[in-house]
Amino acid sequence: MTEMSAGMDLYANLKNNLIIKKSKTSLIKTGIKIVLDKNYEAQIRSRSGIALKYGVVVLNSPGTIDADYRGEIAVILINLGENDFLIERGNRIAQLVVNKIKRIKFIICKENEICSTQRGQGGFGHTGI
Repeated sequence: MTEMSAGMDLYANLKNNLIIKKSKTSLIKTGIKIVLDKNYEAQIRSRSGIALKYGVVVLNSPGTIDADYRGEIAVILINLGENDFLIERGNRIAQLVVNKIKRIKFIICKENEICSTQRGQGGFGHTGI
């Protein structure tokens, strides 16, 4: 909505109003398709306003659109709020952010080779508070 916004708003492309009942999900079509360059991806993210005010968020956030996808963009919304949520045609339902991605190459390491680090396989919270 503003010149320096990172995300582009996605709008509901509905024929009829839709109500997402409390704790239910819906797939909302946007009516748009995009073509991304090879080393880019797009992410679908929740809109902070409807997340805060109504508890409605993108379920698989961030949703990923790969560069080779050519279908219509649709958004999976879930209503985690306390009331049913009404969506009308043209409502802003999510935002799309485009990112450059870097391809990586996986290597196979044997124990105690170059892949070792001081942390090793220490998991959640092993370094303390």
